Amino acid sequence: MSRRILTGGVSSVETLTLLSVEEYLEREKRSDVRHEFIEGNVYAMVGASRRHNLIALALQRHLHGALKGSSCRAFVSDLKVQVGERFYYPDVVVSCSGDLDAHIERSPKLIIEVLSPSTEARDRMEKRLAYQSLSSLEEYVLVAQDRIYVEVYRRGEPSWVLERHEAGDTVQLESAGTRLAIEDIYEDVLGA
Repeated sequence: MSRRILTGGVSSVETLTLLSVEEYLEREKRSDVRHEFIEGNVYAMVGASRRHNLIALALQRHLHGALKGSSCRAFVSDLKVQVGERFYYPDVVVSCSGDLDAHIERSPKLIIEVLSPSTEARDRMEKRLAYQSLSSLEEYVLVAQDRIYVEVYRRGEPSWVLERHEAGDTVQLESAGTRLAIEDIYEDVLGA
């Protein structure tokens, strides 16, 4: 793919090389930095804040306990989710698929993203729409890190249903068969 750029009345041609899925996956195996892949384009992942990490770990810890004894497992941030020719690294993902690929989940049941200022717009639109296209996905959860606030998008008939939760609420995660007080999600960051 090439595009023409005008600079000071002079045009130049810049060639943009798109990677194939196979090239991306091979490079990602050797990389020290995680990258998301969107239809040929590669985007480096930035580091997360302490609050972001504490919230994601609280959710994973709760889900790990809730899923004990089942065939489902909860993973934190380093497992890629494939949606067509896109690969994302959600903050928390629950899988019951038994997928044999050690690095890629193709049939997640639950995906949770902790919102960051730099990712919130993508998490709310691009990623939400991509994830919701997966027939296996039952819930998509967005968790604010700057205030006590959680949104749960749940697959319904005929469309997705949105639940909003604030301080004092209990968050029901039907896909994982569990519920938790919203303060438990934020227990390590309250007042921080």
